[in-house]
Amino acid sequence: MPEKKKPEHARLKSLAETISLKHKRALITGSASGIGKAMVRRFAEAGAHLVMVDIDESGLHRTRDELAHFDCEKQVCKIDLFHKLEIDALWEKLEPELPDILVNNAGIYPFKDYLEVDREHLEKLLNINLNSVFWMCQNFIRRRGKKGGVIVNISSIEAILPFKEDLVQYSISKAGVIALTRSLARDYGRKGFRANVILPGAIRTPGTSNLAREAIAKFRLDLMKTGYDFQQRLALGRWGTPDEIAKAALFLASDLASYVQGAMLPVDGGFLSS
Repeated sequence: MPEKKKPEHARLKSLAETISLKHKRALITGSASGIGKAMVRRFAEAGAHLVMVDIDESGLHRTRDELAHFDCEKQVCKIDLFHKLEIDALWEKLEPELPDILVNNAGIYPFKDYLEVDREHLEKLLNINLNSVFWMCQNFIRRRGKKGGVIVNISSIEAILPFKEDLVQYSISKAGVIALTRSLARDYGRKGFRANVILPGAIRTPGTSNLAREAIAKFRLDLMKTGYDFQQRLALGRWGTPDEIAKAALFLASDLASYVQGAMLPVDGGFLSS
């Protein structure tokens, strides 16, 4: 009798095959700078065709130009994730070449005392940090249907252990991203979708670097103390880089993580374990 063919997941692939994203299309939000920019570079290196999404159109074009030497498609899409109509229009535009991988990375973290948060502030933050992730994932799952796919969402260690003051609203939004991701992993795992969430810690980005400079320039003792206390909790003794988050996202998006589902992956230098 002829030997039965092993299922694809049971065939031992080489490491190069396992990490490769060749012939895959990846949509990454917040691609114009910081962590998102680092992600598109690593995904391009792995062979993925890119759909780069951000509100910063000039930043998107700069990122695309910097990736010119990678042999992959690079599609730039300027949208404001605050608006559901723009999100839905984006997915209409992407048909029929839908992404195989969705990375929801875009987010904002404005500091504001809880008692001073008004409706407008909260609505903007939740729309961008949580609601946009909800609508992006819904479009992805609905449109891909039986094809399945991979979702990587970006949350924060603040959702697990609130540390900085004046980020109540931010912590709520990022806790919601965790709950959404794990619920999708449960509901759609048997339908071919993998969904996992990364919890970045202290990462050196243009945004966090500006906050540090502001604390020093304005002699903000409260911010400097928070920064010192935060540094003391880092088991590795240093801040991370955007590329270290990008490599974690690449792991979860690739077949290296083929049996990882509904996981919360801290990439925080040991902050949560200290």
